[in-house]
Amino acid sequence: MKNEVSISKIRQDAEALFREGKYYCSEAIVASIRENFKLDMPEEMIAMASGFPVGIGKSKCTCGAVSGGVLALGYFFGRTEGTNPKDPRSVKTLELAYELQDDFKKNHKLLCCSVLTKGMDMASGEHKEQCISFTGEVAENAAKIILREKGFVNTDEIHGNEV
Repeated sequence: MKNEVSISKIRQDAEALFREGKYYCSEAIVASIRENFKLDMPEEMIAMASGFPVGIGKSKCTCGAVSGGVLALGYFFGRTEGTNPKDPRSVKTLELAYELQDDFKKNHKLLCCSVLTKGMDMASGEHKEQCISFTGEVAENAAKIILREKGFVNTDEIHGNEV
């Protein structure tokens, strides 16, 4: 795993994966985090994100980008053994997931895909551009949280490209 990454590249890669039609929002975020951090994460983790786009299974509920960001945070901070609700890993992951979704809500007022895309033609034009932007935003914010919590380095700051 790399402990020095470019947050701007994570965002750009996530947006490009969605824009090019390679992945939907949640998958693009997990794939970008996986690639940029050089994680020993099985590709099946990307597949785990496949049910979240278009508001979880096209239900237009919770924004899939937010779900993908939460999955990425869970990889870094979540637990892998059943313990109890007071397990520090569980508590921390929930706090960080809350922070991620709260940042999104502060920027967009809500998490509901159907309201965020109301009146837009699905998968084209304005809708696609908005979802690409949400994908990049959440990938960037998840990466910022990961770097802050792990004490990792944002190479953008080293090279004067601060995001």
